[in-house]
Amino acid sequence: MKNLVSRFVKDESGATAIEYGLIAAGIAIAIISAVKGVGTQLSTNFATISTSLK
Repeated sequence: MKNLVSRFVKDESGATAIEYGLIAAGIAIAIISAVKGVGTQLSTNFATISTSLK
């Protein structure tokens, strides 16, 4: 029983999974922000081109 408790205390695999999840969430937020910014700029550019062609 003592061995089982000591292995449980030393096990960090759950903490590692949480850390990887947080890193993935941070990367996803950065990608979404970049795509949103580029999409807004592209939309503005296409609107300008459309107006110029009319």
